[in-house]
Amino acid sequence: MTTRLLLFANVLAALLVGAAAASAQTASGTIRSFEEHCATCHRNPGVARAVGAEQAPDIDALRKLSPDTVYTAITMNPTPAHAQAVVDASDIVKRGYAEFVGGRKIGSIPAGDPKAMPNQCAANAKLTDPSAGAAWNGWGPDATNARFQSAKAAGVTAAQVPNLKLKWAFGLPNAASMYGQPTVAGGRVFFGADTGYVYALDAKSGCLAWGFQAAAGVRNAVSVGPVKGHAGSAYAAYFGDLRGNVYALDAATGKALWIVSVDPHPLAAVTGSPILHKGRLYVPLASREEAAGGGPDYPCCTFRGSVVTLDANTGAQIWKTFIIDQEPKPTRKNSRGVQLYAPSGAGIWDTPTIDDARGALYIGTGDAYSRPVSAVTTDAVMALDLATGKPRWAVQHTPDDAWLVGCETNNPSENCPANIGPDWDFGASSIMRTLSDGRTIVISGQKSGEVFAQDVRDGKVIWKATLVDKLARGEITFGGAADDQKAYFGTRSGAVWALDLKTGEKKWMAPVAPIPQRQAGQTAALTVIPGVVFSGGSDGVLRAFAAADGKQVWEFDTIRDFTTTNNVAAKGGAMGAPGPTIAGGMMFVGSGYTGLGNGRGGNVLLAFGADESRSTK
Repeated sequence: MTTRLLLFANVLAALLVGAAAASAQTASGTIRSFEEHCATCHRNPGVARAVGAEQAPDIDALRKLSPDTVYTAITMNPTPAHAQAVVDASDIVKRGYAEFVGGRKIGSIPAGDPKAMPNQCAANAKLTDPSAGAAWNGWGPDATNARFQSAKAAGVTAAQVPNLKLKWAFGLPNAASMYGQPTVAGGRVFFGADTGYVYALDAKSGCLAWGFQAAAGVRNAVSVGPVKGHAGSAYAAYFGDLRGNVYALDAATGKALWIVSVDPHPLAAVTGSPILHKGRLYVPLASREEAAGGGPDYPCCTFRGSVVTLDANTGAQIWKTFIIDQEPKPTRKNSRGVQLYAPSGAGIWDTPTIDDARGALYIGTGDAYSRPVSAVTTDAVMALDLATGKPRWAVQHTPDDAWLVGCETNNPSENCPANIGPDWDFGASSIMRTLSDGRTIVISGQKSGEVFAQDVRDGKVIWKATLVDKLARGEITFGGAADDQKAYFGTRSGAVWALDLKTGEKKWMAPVAPIPQRQAGQTAALTVIPGVVFSGGSDGVLRAFAAADGKQVWEFDTIRDFTTTNNVAAKGGAMGAPGPTIAGGMMFVGSGYTGLGNGRGGNVLLAFGADESRSTK
């Protein structure tokens, strides 16, 4: 162990005392705890260290280490003065810090190595043309983000849904939370994991084509499309990670074609899915600063959400638009002498919606992190010019919303915004639909529990629907879906709703009865095929509802152990984020999302198909 790393071990071990084990069990809790207990010595670049810790590596240096190395540094060879601190610190806390710093789960590389898996695809299992067959390519099957799959592309009819059966399961080695939505293209299924691995499987059999280890966890959907300028590579798989890196891999082999960092902020993350359109990759940028900012030793806050456009062939940046156009400036210092900044926030958690006819893209934005909240682009729906990134219009739906994780307590830190906001981000992608009268609208669900329909030309609100009478944080989180008549949204309160596209009238509401001792809520993104709406529940149950009246027609409880194609022990858990993807007669969904309310974890990808022996005419 180097002298610098040993110093890291000693100082961090001492600072672990007092960290709450419970808060380290969630990603946001871990980040906040790290900033409170460790950042005094391991500060962001350019920020003075605590006395005696001047040589401690900063956060950028730590991020170059694997989580295994960091964990070893925390737990091995402490000095006698710090030995008791190591004993007292919970292993959950130490693992949480190591995995936050290292960007992925401890033990991920050896456990997830694709070469060690027994279900390798045969040499003749080739990638086919992604544009030729049925596909669900990216967050949605098309750029409207309506999450509607046609009958032809779905290959599953409403009559067959009651007969859906599990065909195969794939276990993600060492994964704790299943949050990557599967993409179906070229006869393969592509998806990422919190371990940093991205895998490509054969859609029919579940055999493993390849695996790739990214620098950090991958929670967005992969987009697959043509790539030029790379000998022997015809198609690329594009995605981002939780460190703000974006990747292009050969979709056939998993070989890296290019990797770029799209934001220098140490807590920048790509959580929304980049969308590929006509040779350009549009990347939304969010940040985990919302979790770190409340720590009294953190210089809150300097991140601004943005959309970055890259050349899909090279990764070169074409344009970058910050959602808050004013750069953060010093405001005041807290009692510890830490400089605070504003404005900040407005992360983009959702996938941009592409309007090729008008040359525009639409996004929903997040809340502010610090006051004063001067920008009118937080908690807003916006339109940007597709070619230049220049804003066309912005409509703010909740003004003055400044919020940080951990600030809703009786004893908030000085960093916490005064008059804490309601945290009413737009985390769900806007849905674009053209009405029968020729008007085109974008429909956006907000965490407030409200849904807005806006004219794409100027953002004018056409209708608003309130789905929950008592507005609560996080009611609509990861998104709805729409066919040509209705829009559908799930709520954290535990229901699925159908709204008339023209008027916002509530056509039906399907309540989901809570299962004892399980988390309630329907926060995962919905998926629609003709006649049927699918919703994954935080209780771990995947359900299907009739689009006409909301009657439940099928369900599958994923909270169980599964036999997997790769012989990895796997279990299901909460389904609170990505929705199912349907193409070519198969439905794919991950189970085990822990992100909301400390949900039940899991590590399994499930593949369903119709049971032909019971199919109806």
